[in-house]
Amino acid sequence: MGWFWADTSATAAPASTPAATGCPVPHAARSRPAAAQDGQAPPAGCPMHKATIDAFTVSKHKRPTTDDAAPSACPVPHGQPQPAPKEKSLLSQLNPLNYMFPDLSNAPAPNQSIKLPTSREESSIPRADANENWEYPSPQQMYHALLRKGYQDTDITAVEEMVAVHNFLNEGAWAEVVGWEKRFSSGLMKGWEACRRGEENAPEQLMKMREAYETEPTLIRFQGRPKEMTPKAAFLQLMARVYPSKFGMEPPFDRHDWYVARNVNGQTKEVRYVIDYYTGPPEPTGEPVFYLDVRPAMTPTGAAERFIRWGSDVWWRASGGSAREAEKQVKTT
Repeated sequence: MGWFWADTSATAAPASTPAATGCPVPHAARSRPAAAQDGQAPPAGCPMHKATIDAFTVSKHKRPTTDDAAPSACPVPHGQPQPAPKEKSLLSQLNPLNYMFPDLSNAPAPNQSIKLPTSREESSIPRADANENWEYPSPQQMYHALLRKGYQDTDITAVEEMVAVHNFLNEGAWAEVVGWEKRFSSGLMKGWEACRRGEENAPEQLMKMREAYETEPTLIRFQGRPKEMTPKAAFLQLMARVYPSKFGMEPPFDRHDWYVARNVNGQTKEVRYVIDYYTGPPEPTGEPVFYLDVRPAMTPTGAAERFIRWGSDVWWRASGGSAREAEKQVKTT
């Protein structure tokens, strides 16, 4: 196949040679027998030039169809259409770190009637891949993302408020993640020390053992999964059907998976957190209310961390831990 990539400017092509844009197979050369090309007779005993009875016998096997090319035919499938290139899926176009479009423009969208701000706000969430914090998209970029995801009926006048709520919820989610990391980044035993007196005394316990909390966590990447309900959210919805007065709540309107870098003895460990976003009854002033359920994913370590933190808090309150401590203080004084 070296001739196929040969430099065509070295010599002029003969008139019978196919054009560069035509079939790459030299049909004229193939149509001449070898004996005619070099002017010599075939050697004796050559099986390719012996006429045998088999050459004139009709084969009883399957006849070749028009689709089966003969051995002497051109091997290039001229009539066969080439497959069209596959379109890229929506997921393949997203940035794997945040599952957003990497080329979101700050220019106005076609037929956009209202100008949106193009400035971006820096978050308090440190990146794991750089010495800087994550940045939130501008309202204009958020509007582009909504349009590209198919939300063509987005109210453009509400985009700025959507961005503000989006940023507020993410800051709250990160604060919850940091709370988990402060308790368990140094191991389950340190986590037990921080949680054994319940959530009400956890800040005091963390102040006593703050030397164990070595480094701040960083966010590696995150992924929105609004159409995939977590097992816990699905169970709460089932309980809402059985006990609506106790568990009557709307399903979460969004779900995120955040991947956090935890420092464990000098080694970086990736920890996945699951976040369910709920809405609650609005305030008397009309302000919206949101609830975040942030917890480690249900891995063996994550399940142990959940049990220690939530179980310790339930036991502390159910067993009267605060009353016991108050009684001890009275006795000592």
